[in-house]
Amino acid sequence: MRSTEYAYLDDDGVVYLDYAGAGLAATAQLRAHRDRLTERCFGNPHSENPTSKAATEVVEQARRAVLAHLNADPEEYCAIFTANASAACRLVGEAYPFARGSRFVVSSDNHNSVIGIREFARARGAQVAHLPIDTPELRITDSAVHAALPPHLGVGRPDRARRGLLAYPAQSNFTGVQHPLEWVRVAHENGYDVLLDAAAYLPTNELDLRIVQPDFIPISWYKLFGYPTGVGCLVARRDALARLRRPWFAGGTIAAVSLQGDWHVMTDDETAFEDGTPNFLSIPDVTFGIGWLRDIGLEVVHRRVACLTGWLLDRLQSLTHDNGAPMVRIYGPPDATRRGGTVAFNFLDPDGVVVDERLVATESAAVGISLRTGCFCNPGAGEGAFGIELPVLRRLFRKRLATVEEYVSALGLPSGGAIRVSFGLVSNIADVETFLRFAESAYRNRPATVEGLQPRERC
Repeated sequence: MRSTEYAYLDDDGVVYLDYAGAGLAATAQLRAHRDRLTERCFGNPHSENPTSKAATEVVEQARRAVLAHLNADPEEYCAIFTANASAACRLVGEAYPFARGSRFVVSSDNHNSVIGIREFARARGAQVAHLPIDTPELRITDSAVHAALPPHLGVGRPDRARRGLLAYPAQSNFTGVQHPLEWVRVAHENGYDVLLDAAAYLPTNELDLRIVQPDFIPISWYKLFGYPTGVGCLVARRDALARLRRPWFAGGTIAAVSLQGDWHVMTDDETAFEDGTPNFLSIPDVTFGIGWLRDIGLEVVHRRVACLTGWLLDRLQSLTHDNGAPMVRIYGPPDATRRGGTVAFNFLDPDGVVVDERLVATESAAVGISLRTGCFCNPGAGEGAFGIELPVLRRLFRKRLATVEEYVSALGLPSGGAIRVSFGLVSNIADVETFLRFAESAYRNRPATVEGLQPRERC
């Protein structure tokens, strides 16, 4: 399959190790998009004319495909198309009924797009609490979850009495840690809605919404199968969605409106959350992509990625300098137990000094290797990886720092981030071997240096 549907990889000498950033598209996906647009005419779906109905038909087909992929009951869940997972998170944050006395509980191991919901919560007087990362493997303990979500006498009260929202990732985009899906049930029993970030989890794992029943699930489809970009999803429980109150309305979201009368009525279904015209020429590509992934077999992809991840972890931990010092420091689980295909680490020089991630970014790119460096939009996991504690951060907040370089220096960090290698649908043994050869040839017995590196412009 790699040599036919993904031939551009080996034809161009690409070593792609950034599946946590984006999946890759098969030639068949692009061909299906072209064929659909050349064989039929589609128009704006907000009408009753033939081309509008054609667009509505393929968009609704995609909704059904999304729910079927997650084994979600259409009577219980709905699919809302967004620009990406970040936009899905914003939809929840801006409309969730945060108020004084309610809480937003967010895991420290979360993408910025989820952490950013706290700004909506704070603006409405809700309390914000963090689930700490407090284990060597950068996991969050069950006891921390139970402490943050204490039981209360209101369990079993109507849904409108929810105490707040818990948000956490099914899989960390920094370390690959897979957090327990059981926390969804714990949160519900203690009166909380749950936003489960599935963006990093779904490319290689099944999520069955008849078993695990979070209230909100943000998804980016390009992370599952590369194409289309610019189309994400918020899968939501209908009863939880009914509690949201949007702060504005737009074209496509309303059943009726009056300018002079100063009133409006939102639609009574998921379209109330789809602002303007949906991306009706690309949304059908989600249907094809889901079918493509399922035809290959998600279990096959999962098993392959798990094997490659375990092998990379073993090999990285076996790398040493001539003096016996380790070449690599891994952040997160050292083996493939309860983790996904994402590995974060730094190279070390013979004296144990961290090799600057900017140097690795430059030198790996020069030999055609695509990987990720930095903090990966996950500041909590980064703070946990580098042992940055709250008292240090509080002292730092009193200073006026203008650049990332000043921030890194003030914290006394050895580097501005880590290196992230991640596997996916068409990763193979040659990708791993090529990267390991590069690592040994470039950094074995080599002293760390920061000379000639460009300043960091952002995290």
